[in-house]
Amino acid sequence: MDFCKFKRIAIQPANTYESMKVEHIGIAVKNLAASNELFRKLFGEAHYKVESVESEGVSTSFFQCGETKVELLEATNPDSAIAKFIDKRGEGIHHIAFEVADIYAEMQRLQNEGFTLLNTEPKRGADNKLICFLHPKTSNGVLVELCQTIRD
Repeated sequence: MDFCKFKRIAIQPANTYESMKVEHIGIAVKNLAASNELFRKLFGEAHYKVESVESEGVSTSFFQCGETKVELLEATNPDSAIAKFIDKRGEGIHHIAFEVADIYAEMQRLQNEGFTLLNTEPKRGADNKLICFLHPKTSNGVLVELCQTIRD
């Protein structure tokens, strides 16, 4: 029996987390082209999208892995958060993103729970998302991203 399927059936949580899902895992890389090739070999297929987010100073590339995505992030300027992350920690996992139905409500709920938000309003991110980050000091050292698909 698949334990994950059993667990979903057996437990009926009443909290918000039941409507959240891991949307993607962000990985900071020095060279997007080389990393795209590495992850193509790892996953057995190419990325499906490359996008620049000028406001964040990054180029991104997305791979689909089942229901979850992997986002590779390369700095496009030396002052970007990704450049600073790589300078301090090297390449690797940068953040985990959770898709939420209502980013404004989740931001308020999490702020009420004592989490520190890195931005007071959602920003436009890659892959047609509104995004907001939680400060890692309030989430056990993990940079958490909330994201909501923009519906035009």
